[in-house]
Amino acid sequence: MGGSGQDISPVPEDTLCAIENRAVELARLAGTEIIAALGRTLAVRYKGDPENEASLKDPVSEVDHEVEVLIRALLGEHFPDHDILGEEIDEGPSRDCDFVWAIDPVDGTTNFVNGFPLFAGSIGVLYRGQPIVGAVWCSTSHSLRPGVYHARIGGPLSFEKEEVTPKGHNPTIRRRLAGEPQATADHSLPWDIRKTGSAAIECAFAAAHLLHVARFERPNVWDVAGGIVLVRAAGGEVRVKDEERGWIDMDRFHVPGMTNGQKASLRDWRRPLIVGDASAVERMCRSHED
Repeated sequence: MGGSGQDISPVPEDTLCAIENRAVELARLAGTEIIAALGRTLAVRYKGDPENEASLKDPVSEVDHEVEVLIRALLGEHFPDHDILGEEIDEGPSRDCDFVWAIDPVDGTTNFVNGFPLFAGSIGVLYRGQPIVGAVWCSTSHSLRPGVYHARIGGPLSFEKEEVTPKGHNPTIRRRLAGEPQATADHSLPWDIRKTGSAAIECAFAAAHLLHVARFERPNVWDVAGGIVLVRAAGGEVRVKDEERGWIDMDRFHVPGMTNGQKASLRDWRRPLIVGDASAVERMCRSHED
């Protein structure tokens, strides 16, 4: 994957830069709060029936909620005409707002609450459904330190304000790494499987060439909105599964007309997604055509 340089922005460059800079600040803020919380006992609740252990899923820590509240307040000050789609607070976004910030304060919460050091804070910005800016704070990186991967449409992939220049692929490595929802080996494919527990991290790692490709079964918008921009900035490919056309290039989040008899919103978007090196994406699409 190399720099694409082919994306055409629907937003003026100065506006894009201002949005990217703010997104980096907010992602870094999420990371700061996450690190500060690691030293204390967290209040954790689970989605599902608390009386049924088997139904418990998707833990939510107090940090998830606190960070989203803080980010929403800051966005209200700097971009009052923009809308927000967050994982923890069930508000908006309006179908009529051009700019939507998709925020996941802690992606990989199960890892986080258990102290397993693979988690992220993800910020993605959409313009009329098209991802235009991404900033993902990761607990580790290609440089073995925490920091923010970030990019804007048409711009380069950067890490902590420095452009990322991934090393060329080592030809002696016969099997590279792929992120999958289930860590089940398939030796017919030319990669070994890794499951990190964080879609945002897997997108960032695919952009930085730490993963060759990554597949997600039914991600939410806030899980991948920021990461999609990173992958594209690094010259990678993003494909979404369309019910009628199969795997197609993804240009924006298309909202279904109705969900369960009600008018749908970005919150209802959940589609299979594959990101990464173009040749690897193509091969993974073929292996998941059904």
